[in-house]
Order: sequence, then structure tokens, then C-alpha cells
Amino acid sequence: MPRKSLSPKRRRKAPIRHVAALVPRSPYYSTSAGAAYLGDSLDVMRSMPSQAIDLVVTSPPYALHFKKEYGNAEKGEYVSWFLPFAREIARVLKPQGSFVLNIGGSYNPGQPTRSLYHFKLLVALCDEVGFHLAQECFWYNPAKLPAPAEWVNVRRVRIKDAVEYIWWLSPSSSPKADNKKVLTPYSPDMLRLIERGYRAKVRPSGHNITGKFQRDRGGAIPSNLLERGNNESNSEYFKACRRAGLKVHPARFPAALPEFYIRMLTDAGDVVLDPFAGSNTTGKVAETLGRRWLAIDAEQDYLTASRLRFDSLQEDPNA
Repeated sequence: MPRKSLSPKRRRKAPIRHVAALVPRSPYYSTSAGAAYLGDSLDVMRSMPSQAIDLVVTSPPYALHFKKEYGNAEKGEYVSWFLPFAREIARVLKPQGSFVLNIGGSYNPGQPTRSLYHFKLLVALCDEVGFHLAQECFWYNPAKLPAPAEWVNVRRVRIKDAVEYIWWLSPSSSPKADNKKVLTPYSPDMLRLIERGYRAKVRPSGHNITGKFQRDRGGAIPSNLLERGNNESNSEYFKACRRAGLKVHPARFPAALPEFYIRMLTDAGDVVLDPFAGSNTTGKVAETLGRRWLAIDAEQDYLTASRLRFDSLQEDPNA
């Protein structure tokens, strides 16, 4: 007699494999929710199956005028250097997945004019790789130091940069997203409006503001300007590196940055990848939020130190 199929309510979900099963090599270290790999991220991603990743959040080395110890491509070569990585990112992403790229601007050498390399990269990501630009966002760091000193501090002909660019891209024109997951507290004015009521009217701009405007929907929709101070120098990772005598990664973004996009663009159990992991802020945030993660970095010292972020978590011996 044929076996009866379970109803949708009674059918059990297939167990989720450990995320390390997506990469056919041994991880440098792993936890119950993620795995970090030492090596060239291009090689590691090429070994991964297509459409396996829900979200890529990364901050690759910028095309800065001065060379950094973690390595950075020249501005004139940056687009051609990055496109092979972008093509692999597009391949491993699920159709409605997202690619969130944090990239900083730069000045042209010897003159107080801005490079266009990050804009050229954005155009190439869309025109040559096939990504859709879901939205351009900006990371505002109020504590960012004035730079470059020659034009800002010495000659006083430019003002300091306080924002970095965040390109939110996707293989699809309709990536999975839910801004209700990242609502911000209402302003005092909005709280008073909700309490006292609002008279529907047409604004001078032509917008028709109805009575629905005063509903309490749990918070305000955030803007595409994300104010996040970078106080990583006081973090547990920084302190742990000092205690262990390990090198701290010199370019760390704040945990609140990947947290925002992981909350908005993924669900529990989804897979988040950072192919330029550095100190693996992304992986730690992903695990804290109940997501699975993969991290790749070419520098062993940085990856060794990043493991300290997970000291409070039990490593999975079967990964």
C-alpha cells in the first residue's frame, strides 16, 4: 500500500546542512552556524554551487591613493580587478538575493579633485555583470577624521568627507527585502501627531496626506543615510586581540552596518557571505541574528584574529 504523504502542516522540513557543505575544502575555523576560509575569495567562490547565497555583505579594499597593508588595487585598475569577483558573487547569489557593497571615495593623486572609480564600478556592475541597483545608500560616520590632510587641514580648500557609499544591488529587480525589520524610533513630533491626531490635507508639494498617516506602525521607515559611528577600537574584538598579542585589522566597519542589511534582507537560517571578511564582523553579526554565514579572507593573521569574535560560541566539531 503506498505511503500516505503528510499534509503541509505535518510535513517536516528537511534538516539544514551545515553551511560548510557549500565549500569543498576544510574551513580555517567554524562555528555551529558558519565557516571561515583562508584563501583567494575568487577561488573559494568558484568552488561553490550557484544560487546558494541569500546575501553578500562586504567591504573590499578601496582604491586609495596610498597603499594599505591589507592590499588595495590602483584606481585605474580597480574596475577590471573587481569584476571577476562580482561575476562570482552574481553566480552564487539566489535570484532574489542581495549584494551590499560598502566602498569609499578617493581623491585623484596630486590634486583636490575626486576620483570617479566607485561610480565607474557601479556602472560596470550593472552594465557588464547584470546587477540591478536596488538603492544607493550612504554610511555617515560623524567621527570620521579629516582627510586628505593636504587639502582639508593644510590648504583648507576642501571639507572633510563624512560618508561612504553603499551600493545595494541584486540579480533581480525585486530582491527580497522588508523595511519593517529595521524601523527606527519615531521622532517626538511624530509621537505627538499620533497621539493628537492629524487632519488630512494636500501638502504644497502636491502629496495627499490622509488620516492613515497618523497610524502607529511601530516605528519610522529609515532613510538611505545610515548614521553609524565606528567605535570598534573599544570593541571586545579589539581588546581580545590586544590580550592575545594578535594584529588588529586596520579597516573595520561597525557591526551596526551589516546588522542593518542582514535584518532587512534576510530571514533566520539564510546564508550570508563576506568574500573580503577581514575581522569577520559580518559573520559574527549574522550568527548573532540567527543566520548562517561564510567568510573568506586571504590574510591569515587577520583571519586568526577574527576567530576571537567567536570565543564565546562553541565550535562545531563535525563541520
